[in-house]
Amino acid sequence: MKKQIIKVILSFAVIAGGFTVTSCKKSGTSKNVSRATGWKINAKEGGFQFNTDFKEQETAPGLVFVEGGTFTKGKVQDDVMHDWNNTPSSQHVQSFYMDETEVTNVMYLEYLDYLKSVYPPENPKYTNIYTGALPDTLVWRNRLGFNETMTNNYLRHPAYAEYPVVGVNWLQATQFAEWRTDRVNEVMLEREGYLSKDAKYQAESGEVSGTFSTETYLNRPEAVYNGQIDSLQGKMKKDSVNTFAKRSSGIIIPEYRLPTETEWEYAAQANQGNREYNNYRGRKKYPWDGDYTRNGQRVGRGDQMANFKQGKGDYGGIAGWSDDGADITAEVMSYKPNDLGLYDMAGNVAEWVADVYRPIVDDEVSDFNYYRGNIYMKTAIGEDGKVNILRDTIVYDTLPNGKIVAVNLPGEIKMVPVDEQETYLRTNFSSSDNRGYRDGDPGSSRFFDKFSDEEDEKDGKKMYDSPQFKMEHDSTGKLVREYDKSNNRTTLINDDVRVYKGGSWRDRAYWLDPAQRRYLPQYMATDYIGFRCAMSRVGSKSKTKNKTVHGKKAK
Repeated sequence: MKKQIIKVILSFAVIAGGFTVTSCKKSGTSKNVSRATGWKINAKEGGFQFNTDFKEQETAPGLVFVEGGTFTKGKVQDDVMHDWNNTPSSQHVQSFYMDETEVTNVMYLEYLDYLKSVYPPENPKYTNIYTGALPDTLVWRNRLGFNETMTNNYLRHPAYAEYPVVGVNWLQATQFAEWRTDRVNEVMLEREGYLSKDAKYQAESGEVSGTFSTETYLNRPEAVYNGQIDSLQGKMKKDSVNTFAKRSSGIIIPEYRLPTETEWEYAAQANQGNREYNNYRGRKKYPWDGDYTRNGQRVGRGDQMANFKQGKGDYGGIAGWSDDGADITAEVMSYKPNDLGLYDMAGNVAEWVADVYRPIVDDEVSDFNYYRGNIYMKTAIGEDGKVNILRDTIVYDTLPNGKIVAVNLPGEIKMVPVDEQETYLRTNFSSSDNRGYRDGDPGSSRFFDKFSDEEDEKDGKKMYDSPQFKMEHDSTGKLVREYDKSNNRTTLINDDVRVYKGGSWRDRAYWLDPAQRRYLPQYMATDYIGFRCAMSRVGSKSKTKNKTVHGKKAK
């Protein structure tokens, strides 16, 4: 009897086990079947199309992955300048990507060559597009120094091809990043079959009028290449339900951009080598380990770890002895990278970052991806209800120094500031321009009345009362430069002043500390400031996903 009972129990267990397995298979719905509706995803007949095979973001050309985390932003060592402009604060940074090296001359020349091909400067309509992107080679000149060799050769001579580009202002750096985004996405779409193999070259050579814009492609793909996209589509036009790629296709990469100050500082510190469980051991004065600028390891002992000014009149050391290998800038990758694999995060050239400069770092409001400089925009919608494309329109801006730059190029989407439709009854933002938010001026206080008489600012109540230089064209079209001669100005800081980080070949070792920060108007350029690009990470924080959850194996 007992044996029969045991058999019955075992039989029931087997049946139950089989039922369990079967039910698991049924509940574990195929990735191409919706768990919401049971409908097929990516059906050839149509319906919802989505990249269900997406694994993780591809590392775009030139970039290195930087896993985000928590760190102390702000001064961690000396403050001999007594700037008091970087109070230490605990910040968290999301994972992102950053250029392995600074943008080099040859990289920037590729950009200039493209502009020259697509927008020939001999055409008066396009002249200012090319000239507005040209680096200022006159930054090398010194009233009491002979630097004409660099003025004439540094940008274009092959000897300086892999040297960091200089003479580029903040605006030019951001425009390079926008151009780079479009060119890389063209390659991605070509590789995946959404564009024909030679589409990008046809646009550059002028065989096809108009160019590729990522945002235009995503919003109104039929308008790309000046409406000639049909003749430039690749094999996906025949093989796919969707003729055009979308964000949901997982092919379009996020935009290249300048890194935020917080991202740059986090990447420069490269605290990975100082981690011990959940703590950092000690503090780092430089992007490398140790308190000295010379290599302490057995191999290369005594060599300088970066390219900087070692003392008055000492830009490279004594020839053949303690020489650091450079008197001006140095070829990228000439010195060891930091623990993240990033080169020249100290020395060589200082670098533009995205932030508007303020001496106040308001970590009480934000300790996550801190950034000052947000201007929220939205796409302009035309009377036909479609996104407004600037087909033959070029929007130019005259900078305070008289230089004319192109703000929008033909084929790009027209952007306008967000309005009450987006801001009404919101708690996280209330205006388009947030550069001056909580920076200590009256407009940031709870007593401020934005409808009050603007005369208050003329009475000196405006905190950042900087010079206002005017550039206007007279009735004949001649540019008139009007300098601000007021004696009542109290600062050089305004919303057009940007942060730059890191020491350069012109700087003493003090400025090599990643936490140091300085500022310069966004329209100015120097022979010691360059830049590198960054890109946001979408998806998981880490590339090596944690396989356990609270000590147990993740299911």
